[in-house]
Amino acid sequence: MNDHVYKKIEIVGTSETSSDDAVKNALSKAAKSLQNLRWFEVLETRGNLGDNGHIAYWQVTVKVGFTMKD
Repeated sequence: MNDHVYKKIEIVGTSETSSDDAVKNALSKAAKSLQNLRWFEVLETRGNLGDNGHIAYWQVTVKVGFTMKD
């Protein structure tokens, strides 16, 4: 068994649809520039209200862990 070393970073995803979509958008973008993604943790969920008082968009802070190369 290999002893893995992980690196953790925080990223923020947004979506006009939902907090789940904001997480998916963040992870999708991270997967394009990072390799060996292993896990994620939602740290914070926020939203922005539009002029009419309805939710304009969701903003989610996600911690992502990935295995470092040997």
